[in-house]
Amino acid sequence: MLFVVIATDKPGALELRMQTREAHFAYARETGVIKIGGPFLDPDGEMAGSLIIFEADDIASAKSWHANDPYVKAGLFAQSEVRPWKPTFNPVGAEL
Repeated sequence: MLFVVIATDKPGALELRMQTREAHFAYARETGVIKIGGPFLDPDGEMAGSLIIFEADDIASAKSWHANDPYVKAGLFAQSEVRPWKPTFNPVGAEL
């Protein structure tokens, strides 16, 4: 089943994001569940949040995966949510 993380960084948290980014990428590689993801950008083009589409067995597993993301553990996000998601229009790649 697919889930989406929608997260907004705390104001002024770009330095924390950059300090935690490699650990976040390592977690993504280690778990291997992300289908597509990337940062939201602020008006200046700086990273300011995240959108991640990933696979998990159920909502509890999805929330647990998100809670263990180094970005979450570091306190990067002002807010984040995990929601079930279903691609229906022009999905990116056959794997979705």
